[in-house]
Amino acid sequence: MSDLIKDLSELRLNYQKGELHEDQVNADPHEQFLLWFNHALEAQLHEPYAMSLATANAEGRPHVRTVLLRGADENGYAFYTNYDSQKGLDLVANPYAQILFYWAEQERQVRISGRVVKISEQESADYYHKRPRDSQIAAHISTPQSGVIASRDELQQRFNELHERVADQQTLDKPDFWGGYRIEPDYYEFWQGRPNRLHDRLCYEKIDGAWKLQRLMP
Repeated sequence: MSDLIKDLSELRLNYQKGELHEDQVNADPHEQFLLWFNHALEAQLHEPYAMSLATANAEGRPHVRTVLLRGADENGYAFYTNYDSQKGLDLVANPYAQILFYWAEQERQVRISGRVVKISEQESADYYHKRPRDSQIAAHISTPQSGVIASRDELQQRFNELHERVADQQTLDKPDFWGGYRIEPDYYEFWQGRPNRLHDRLCYEKIDGAWKLQRLMP
């Protein structure tokens, strides 16, 4: 089996599904993101709202994981998690992050960077109560997120016990340790795969409150 992965140098695709030109993009990077995001939704790609989230702790050690985009507007890009998770701890020490969307079928990628702030308790509670009930229960028992647990059986037992305990409750309160964050962007990069690795890369950087559009080398 190991022989199959000794040499990956010949595994490559020649991207040729699109182009990206400065005179064809929106002056507002959020509007450009929405355009591409809606293309991904309309194409019925698998979980186009899944994004890689990169954070770093106070020592600069990076952590990356996949989370789900749960809001996108002119204020930024929202996701929800346990505040005591690794990502939550990182954001206390270093309140900056980057998210990455990769839509392979369309040979497109978007990176968005910026400062991260907590979403209001009310907004977090509103989203929490939109989640399936079992997901609400899971949020209560999955703490501390990323903490060590003895076995899968113990995790399932915690879930079953709380599920039974709240069976007569119509609604559950949002846990205090769970809620949302919003990335307030100051940088976007749009990548479109092109033949011969001459990819199109356009970036928007916020300078003195205005967006500056530039082309980057592939």
